[in-house]
Amino acid sequence: MSYLIKHSAVGTLLRFAASGKISYRRGAAPKIVSPASTSLNSATPRPSGSREDVSSHEKEEAGIAVSNLVDWSGPEDPSNPQNWPFHQKLIITAVLCFWTFALYVGSSIYTSSQQHVVEIFGVTHAEGALGIALYVLGYGAGSLLFSPLSEVPAVGRNPSYALSGFFFVILCIPTALVNNYPGLMVLRFLLGFMCGPCLGIVGASFGDMWSPAPFCYAIALWSMAATAGPAMGPTISSYAVEAMGWHFSSWELLMIAGPFYILMIFFLPETSAPTILYYEAKRRREETGNSALVSEAELKQRDLHVGALLWDALVKPWVLNVKDPALGFTTLYLGLAYGIFYSFFESLPIVFPTDFGFSATSTGLVFLTVLPAGTIAFVIQYFYLKYRVFPALFSGQFGELENHLLPGVVASPLMPIGLFIYAWTARAEGSHWMAPTIGFGLIIIGVYFIFQSILLYIPNIYPRYAASIFAANSLARSLLAFAAILIARPMFEKLGVDGGVSFLAGLMVLCMFGIWAIYKWGKVLRQRSKFAVA
Repeated sequence: MSYLIKHSAVGTLLRFAASGKISYRRGAAPKIVSPASTSLNSATPRPSGSREDVSSHEKEEAGIAVSNLVDWSGPEDPSNPQNWPFHQKLIITAVLCFWTFALYVGSSIYTSSQQHVVEIFGVTHAEGALGIALYVLGYGAGSLLFSPLSEVPAVGRNPSYALSGFFFVILCIPTALVNNYPGLMVLRFLLGFMCGPCLGIVGASFGDMWSPAPFCYAIALWSMAATAGPAMGPTISSYAVEAMGWHFSSWELLMIAGPFYILMIFFLPETSAPTILYYEAKRRREETGNSALVSEAELKQRDLHVGALLWDALVKPWVLNVKDPALGFTTLYLGLAYGIFYSFFESLPIVFPTDFGFSATSTGLVFLTVLPAGTIAFVIQYFYLKYRVFPALFSGQFGELENHLLPGVVASPLMPIGLFIYAWTARAEGSHWMAPTIGFGLIIIGVYFIFQSILLYIPNIYPRYAASIFAANSLARSLLAFAAILIARPMFEKLGVDGGVSFLAGLMVLCMFGIWAIYKWGKVLRQRSKFAVA
């Protein structure tokens, strides 16, 4: 526990203020590996997400043919995040899940205030809905900035978490005080933008610490937190807004995010292996005066330019999506599923008060369906990984990489089935309110498995471009969710909830056949792709 506090954002800042140095070392110092040594290129395990070994040719080009590289002291080096104590990894995982929940709840906590914003500022319903739409758009845009920054050894993960979290908490205050519509919308976008690290680098943080098997469990748990956040927002805020006024939803967001932020900056250490070794190499250069000492990642990024970083972050992912149809489809599928999820923040307030006589506060309770549905999906995913995936992987009998998509293929019909149930039972005549609620629950289970299968498939198929692809995927999801929030109400008013939701179900039927096609013919597509692992 002391290590977590000592090397957290606060602990690191205090030690830097006192000594002017940054070091994440625990236990024995990392060894100095000469280029002639084979230990650098040995089978020593590397943390997930770390850079590939530097070749002898690269060393010579960098002018360090006779210099040394700073590496781990051995396979059991305690400074290596992969070797941290299990209980510390659990604490870090829990902290990141709590922080994720706090940020994601901010997207929907505004919904209880939305009608008040429409009435007080005299804007249209679509303009009122911008409060949630801009927030969602913001955290997609933010991930494009924070994801590449976290891969720079001199920066690492923690500054992105600490700085963006600080501004998020601070921005909650003017959002709770603002009394004009343009200012409110700008602040909502900025709040969403500061959610970027959770969308962009939490997965990388888990990969820094966990080996492949527990990493899958960590991602499954984090997905639960990311789903529960938006679902809990309307329930948390509806009663308070009714009693305390529309501003109070922003105060509630501050009350939720503030404590979790304090928890994060005191108990979340730097997890990036390249960053830990970068600062160890820097410390040893200062102590020994040997300027030739460098870390492996530092050497690989010595000639990195801002232009190349921006190209990889902003342009390259879209080039991959255009040139690789399988990748483009998965991006579209996840974006549509995410947009459909957020469309329910528009349809539920139409259906349940109008057709079933629910109050605004009672309608917020319907979103709690996500909790049991998500729990069921998580438990199924846990046992599937434990008894099917990992035994097959460890025995070498997993088969083709497309088998990662199997849960998504099996669960993909749940989305159109749930949407059709919701569409054709969302009426007062001859229907009970439980019927559309069950449909909503099936949709959540389907979304969960589709996300899990694709997010496990992509890094195995495109390992070299995984970080950039995930960042672009996040932005695509945010863009489609942004559009869904704004066009959902007009679509439901024109086609009716039954017609509009049925249209969305039809799109999911087409996607259902798409993911099956990738599962069946994905290997052929990989062999033709310039970017995928064949």
